[in-house]
Amino acid sequence: MSNTDLYKENTRGKANHGWLNTAHSFSFGNYYDPKRMNFGALRVLNDDIVAGGMGFGRHPHNNMEIITIPLTGELEHNDSMGNGEVIRTDDVQVMSAGTGITHSEKNASVKNEVRFLQIWVIPNKKNVTPRYQQISLSQDDKHNKLQQIVSPNPDDAGVWIYQDAWFHLGKFDKNFKTDYALKGKISGVYAFVIDGAFIIDRQKLNKRDAIGITDTGKINIEAETEGAEILLIEVPM
Repeated sequence: MSNTDLYKENTRGKANHGWLNTAHSFSFGNYYDPKRMNFGALRVLNDDIVAGGMGFGRHPHNNMEIITIPLTGELEHNDSMGNGEVIRTDDVQVMSAGTGITHSEKNASVKNEVRFLQIWVIPNKKNVTPRYQQISLSQDDKHNKLQQIVSPNPDDAGVWIYQDAWFHLGKFDKNFKTDYALKGKISGVYAFVIDGAFIIDRQKLNKRDAIGITDTGKINIEAETEGAEILLIEVPM
């Protein structure tokens, strides 16, 4: 029998700093809830909107796998490894912070806002040499299918991280049904609705709702609206 925890959109920690409008799925910054510290190795899922010309100044990270998924707009990245890139819709970026990095993130547009998900996963290997990876995806590869975008294997599709974790994106026609089979023996899956509405294991989820499911080998997914989009994050518990 699977265990489920529902995370409704309006229960997230929220802050509007003017230049940054953000929602935290787990405790972060000034938002603290002892019941919302993490989901297994998934530590942070921030849903950020940054105003034109604004951004996060240079700041440090260590021993964390940091995945950034732009939803709309363009995000300019610079780091202490010498990387200077712009990430856009359909790109995925990962940094293994390891022994320590500093980086900055800025809206590449002075007029239009940028929206992105930033996700932190606790690594299974500490003090690695910091690394950076960025890929571009095709919209076709997530139409009515689950497209793998993160895995622990450098030879797999998508980017890779130091953790037995798999991320998938899917964008579905109305009433399309599919299953997701978990890969890890001690894994759970955190399903986050980017847009639209879904039925997942008999639970109704709307835009920006999420559900954490453990003690199961497979979950059932049904899109209730046209163009419904979902992010699945499988992590060790």
